[in-house]
Amino acid sequence: MIVDIAELRRTAHVVALPLLTRFRGIEVREALLLRGPEGWTEFSPFVEYDDEEAAAWLAAAIDFGWRQTPALHRDSIAVNATVPTIDPDRVADLLARFPGARTAKIKVAASDETLADDVARVRAVREAMGADGRIRIDANGGWNVDEAEHAIHALAPFDLEYVEQPCASIAELAEIRERTHYMDIPIAADESVRRVDDPLAVARAGAADLLVIKAQPLGGIRNALAIVAEAGLPAVVSSALDTSVGLSMGAFLAGALPALDFDCGLGTASLLRADVASRPLAVEDGRIRVERVDVDADLLERWAAPPERREWWLDRLTRTHAALTEASAGE
Repeated sequence: MIVDIAELRRTAHVVALPLLTRFRGIEVREALLLRGPEGWTEFSPFVEYDDEEAAAWLAAAIDFGWRQTPALHRDSIAVNATVPTIDPDRVADLLARFPGARTAKIKVAASDETLADDVARVRAVREAMGADGRIRIDANGGWNVDEAEHAIHALAPFDLEYVEQPCASIAELAEIRERTHYMDIPIAADESVRRVDDPLAVARAGAADLLVIKAQPLGGIRNALAIVAEAGLPAVVSSALDTSVGLSMGAFLAGALPALDFDCGLGTASLLRADVASRPLAVEDGRIRVERVDVDADLLERWAAPPERREWWLDRLTRTHAALTEASAGE
């Protein structure tokens, strides 16, 4: 589905939301919000992504704002806490921002940190959550195979639920999965699903035990559901540090999955110092609601991006719309 660019630009609002802590190298999350006939929707590819990659994010925004959502299997979603690369002494305070969460996903393998730093952070999370808490780690493809094997051995004593994207390539994922198979720690694929030409390649290669899916990068709820169905693997729904509008898109995706065996990475509104909804999709008793959010006009104005950043995003919207239109015409 393609919506006229003039209509998109007419409803567009660009916001710049400060983060609680530095995440993915940024301290402010910018997003472009749109309002369609079905409600508010979000277009927020990271600034380093080119127009071709961002086109899937725009397709998702249009899908959520201009089409009815699929039928739901659940009306709330259990979520995990997300722990950035922070010092261990900050872990307990950060986890408190995810009340009731029984699972934590911990970022590891940052280029400016060591494995010892990762071990200390994971240990702090395990101590804070206790023996019953679930811990998963996310390397964002930051290790080679040997580094991943060494790191998984070092972190295994903390009882890992799974390891997300330990290596960058599908071939490397297949190899590390084979090397560590005896440890019974599942391997999850994220970037190898959403940042490749063929999101099913990792499943066909037998390189992952489960998929981490995100509505925006995969072109919307319907596309993501189709990928999971064809892959035949369990799925975890996650976010891309979205506003509550983008999180609601992810919540509808998680709600529409026939099976959902893992807590989802949709509690990241807790990492924002500000949001666009007066009733944001905050974590309550370890869960978020599956519902569309109402954007608050006063918050839109308060957190509006500077004029030059608004123009940058509107220009990006126009270019991405052209890329999406061209790609759709070629199908």
